[in-house]
Amino acid sequence: MSTPQLVVHRDKELMAQAAAARLITKIVDAQASRGYASIVLTGGRNGNGLLAALAGQPARDAVDWGRLDLWWGDERFLPEGDPERNVTQAREALLDAVPLDPKRVHAMPASDGLYGNDVEAAAAAYAEELARSAGPENHDSVPTFDVLMLGVGPDTHVASLFPELPAVRETERTVVGVHGAPKPPPTRVTLTLPAIRSAREVWLLAAGEDKAEAAAIALSGAGEIQAPAAGAQGRSRTLWLLDAAAASQLPRALYPPASA
Repeated sequence: MSTPQLVVHRDKELMAQAAAARLITKIVDAQASRGYASIVLTGGRNGNGLLAALAGQPARDAVDWGRLDLWWGDERFLPEGDPERNVTQAREALLDAVPLDPKRVHAMPASDGLYGNDVEAAAAAYAEELARSAGPENHDSVPTFDVLMLGVGPDTHVASLFPELPAVRETERTVVGVHGAPKPPPTRVTLTLPAIRSAREVWLLAAGEDKAEAAAIALSGAGEIQAPAAGAQGRSRTLWLLDAAAASQLPRALYPPASA
């Protein structure tokens, strides 16, 4: 796994704009070299802020949206169209405004879908969908995502992997159901750390003073069971994208002064 790299921006708006530009470049480069790109989206204020920033960038037209596979790192197990679902928020921020191929938009199951309120069946189905999309060039039963984005919670959770809960301890399955999450809603579907670590690049997004302690803990050598963000690493790159407030408790030696 890769050693974390940090980029610190002045504020959350600049962070969102810069991350959006960075993501466009990654997608375009992947499509130029391989014909398609595979991205894992994250929800929350920073994930949605990035998508909204991307929607407003003229450079978004450089992306061939029909050759982009979109996945999610986690989802609230709620009915289809619920405003709290990550896919609903992503559609409002960006997805409805670009010409995606619907067959390449891999939303996690909803609680009123094919599997009803059986979150374990929904998680297993998403794992099977990932496995079907994994080619012989992939190392695991998931595609090798070009970029997998994660928001970092104040408690260091990423996706729906919360400190000390069973999901963060999972070492075999790629997708699991979550019961009793400390952040509502309590029932969720999430990628596990093994699936997250299959990505070429993992980007962790953190902005705001309420994320400062979490960033400091995760980057201080904490264990992944106590600090799930510490276990989120990419095969070739692990990139923390922060604003100055979220980086305020980090030693300055961790990032170059020019990045602030």
